[in-house]
Amino acid sequence: MRLHDRYLFRELLTPLAYCLGGFLIFWLSYFFFTQLGEMQERQFNLLDAGEFALAQLPEFLVMVLPIALLLALLYALTHHARHHEITALRAAGISLWRLCAPYFVVGLVTSGIYFALNEIAVPQAAAWSEQIKSRHVKTTGVPVAINSSKGGFRNARAHRLWQISEFDATTGTMVNPNVTWTLPDGSWRALRAERGVHTNGIWIFYNAQLFAQASANSRLLPIAGTNLLAMPEFDETPQRILRGLKFSDTQSLRGSRSADIPLADLWAYLRDNPDLSVVDAQVLLTKFYGRLAAPWTCLVVVLIAIPFGAPSGRRNLFYGVAGSIFIAFTFFVLQKVCPALGMTGFLPAWLAAWLPNLIFAAAGIVLTQRTR
Repeated sequence: MRLHDRYLFRELLTPLAYCLGGFLIFWLSYFFFTQLGEMQERQFNLLDAGEFALAQLPEFLVMVLPIALLLALLYALTHHARHHEITALRAAGISLWRLCAPYFVVGLVTSGIYFALNEIAVPQAAAWSEQIKSRHVKTTGVPVAINSSKGGFRNARAHRLWQISEFDATTGTMVNPNVTWTLPDGSWRALRAERGVHTNGIWIFYNAQLFAQASANSRLLPIAGTNLLAMPEFDETPQRILRGLKFSDTQSLRGSRSADIPLADLWAYLRDNPDLSVVDAQVLLTKFYGRLAAPWTCLVVVLIAIPFGAPSGRRNLFYGVAGSIFIAFTFFVLQKVCPALGMTGFLPAWLAAWLPNLIFAAAGIVLTQRTR
């Protein structure tokens, strides 16, 4: 690493730390001001409040990391340009692209941090946050299940439909399960029970009734009733059922935040349900490609900042800053509009997710090439 690379790294990382610190102080003030009522209602002590804020921190960092990087880049580049340091380096034979190599390294690193936060830290922190909120909740003897859901789940490969009142994937326990499925001859089977438990890889149902059709066009009739019924042919795992329950409502999925559905869950659900409707598949694919494209925002803001912050010569200090912030604001707005167009089918899912990055990365490259 050359001397000027170390210098540029240091001059960028310092304002980046200040920007993140400033955003953090502002966010903490806003967070405790807006959440104070809920924390009092849930009887949080000081330790609970600090832990709750810490659980919300990864999602906040995902939101502000590209913005903080943009502001830090603009400050660093404008500072270098005003003191003619960029002009001196370019006069020494260093091209603008080579000069900005440290900034691209920082952009790649922050993209990796963004991806790790979004895929690993944020989902775990969300579960942690729910656990903290339920810590002092009075219950009727039934523990609060954090990894739980309810609704319907369809196993397309096995032609089984599950309807569940309450389900806890941590213990593998479900309340009032109702399972219907079809046999190769076209006839139906149905199972109703008060409770189901997944143990040793097998679903055990308690106080269960089994119904069957004598033929494909006949009525469902009860054929068995028992206190305990094992169904080894049901190969659904608790995690797979929980994932299916979370994806069962397309409308809620449309409005959900991008941070709440990890790539692993999206990919597994798409793999397990190849016969999704066009609408459902479009929504899920748009979210899937959107999560792949989101971390590259950090690299794109580097390309946006360079042509506005690096030009030398006498000019208004706020020209480059204001222009870059306006472009970045348009970029972030487009990041919200394009996925909506993808979910409604106006654009292919992959194009809707990647279009903002492609447009502004190309614009940044062209403007950087023209920078003197």
